Amino acid sequence: MTMRIWAAAAVLAFVPALSPAAAQAQVSVDPKAPVAIASILDWKGARQAKGFRDIEHIFKVHTIRRGKAVRPLPVAARQIAPTFRYQDRTWTIDDYMAAYRVSGLLVLKDGKIVLEKYALGRKPSDRWTSFSVAKSVTSTLVGAAIEDGRIKSLNDPITRYVRDLKGSAYEGVTVRQMLMMSSGVKWNEDYTDRNSDVAKAGGTVAEPGVNPMVSYLRKLPRAHPPGTTFNYNTGETDLVGVLVSKATGESLAQYASEKIWKPVGMERDGIWMTDPGGQERGGTGISMTLRDYGRLGLFIAGGGVANGKRIVPPTWVAEATAKEIDNGAPPPGGYGYFWWVRSPDEYEAVGIFGQSITTFRNEHLIVVQNAAWPAPTGKELSAARAAMVEAVKAAASAR
Repeated sequence: MTMRIWAAAAVLAFVPALSPAAAQAQVSVDPKAPVAIASILDWKGARQAKGFRDIEHIFKVHTIRRGKAVRPLPVAARQIAPTFRYQDRTWTIDDYMAAYRVSGLLVLKDGKIVLEKYALGRKPSDRWTSFSVAKSVTSTLVGAAIEDGRIKSLNDPITRYVRDLKGSAYEGVTVRQMLMMSSGVKWNEDYTDRNSDVAKAGGTVAEPGVNPMVSYLRKLPRAHPPGTTFNYNTGETDLVGVLVSKATGESLAQYASEKIWKPVGMERDGIWMTDPGGQERGGTGISMTLRDYGRLGLFIAGGGVANGKRIVPPTWVAEATAKEIDNGAPPPGGYGYFWWVRSPDEYEAVGIFGQSITTFRNEHLIVVQNAAWPAPTGKELSAARAAMVEAVKAAASAR
């Protein structure tokens, strides 16, 4: 099995599914008819596609305001139409999209569109929810806060910014270690266990004035020395979002507007789901258009410079998308700062149900997929996506 297929098939197992017990992590728009966030796992067919497209009509959100200028995405004179072999048959892109419920596929080569397709009733102006692709946005906002001087250093203890964690197992844990998912704090991310931490954390405001996730996390014990062990922890990605808000004095939506949406030139406002305390979820729940996912990918691939202005430190993107810790993937794969690293040439932002931004540095190639897979993750689902991406890479390189 190649590194790319192993990574897609196996590493996705770490991406957080929303457990049935974690039903209160979002707040329903209509309190008289509450919708459990975990019901997303059971949405099927047209309901699933509509829900992923119109999540702001189901759960409370904050708006990420775009600016006046929109970054153009020129269409290349020559488009690609890849075909590939998978499961003993030849697939077209249309075959793949229909079989794997892909709502949008965008390929950018040298900053130009070489493939763009929509399905499941989606239009180019429609947003689509990100799931854990949001983690990579939160990581980027940490970089922006460092460039702004709001966060002094990745080596700062997190307790410098989130004071409610003082005296907890997070004492001595650095911002860098949080981004590497290596705090060492004990956490159970078992989605089938109703008593796991991911099932119970952050559901209600237990302590007035304290973020619900912070309130839960600060009661947990230590399991490993900080920085030594990768442990996928959904709660801590929300915690990093709290850190950014505390350090900047702004909501995540406001800061994302200022540092990404406006300078990058997004075409439509984004939205970001909030928790019971009114804080945006640092680890999930951003919605944007397919082309805006592409613009996000271009912004990162360009080193975090937007419209001639540096948004993150000069070395930030290289560090964030490089292997910072072993996460169990075969070498050279690993984990960066909320980015999945497949090889020195390839990194990804990934979310359940088939969301991804895949970037090949040397090829100047970005592949964006939004989907409504029939399951949150799965080896076969991931292997099919890997085969498609390899075919797209080959076709784009042969232009």
